[in-house]
Amino acid sequence: MSEKSRLSALLFCIYFGVFGGHRFYVGKVGTGIVWLLTFGVLGIGFLVDLITIISGSFYDSNNKPVLAWLRASDSEGNVTRYYT
Repeated sequence: MSEKSRLSALLFCIYFGVFGGHRFYVGKVGTGIVWLLTFGVLGIGFLVDLITIISGSFYDSNNKPVLAWLRASDSEGNVTRYYT
């Protein structure tokens, strides 16, 4: 499971999806640039990503699913618990 938050990815997608904000967040810089230059692949790619994030089928750059809505971390920043 990815260390990235599904809630954050969803919010980035809602507010900055046509600019690839959610893709930059999960480390997919190459496709983030494509989304940025094509306005979310003319909106179709944005909608597909929105649906995949909501359904739990979205993956980060390490090919790990972005499943946890929230995560808890200790004072050093290490993830201690995922909330799915």
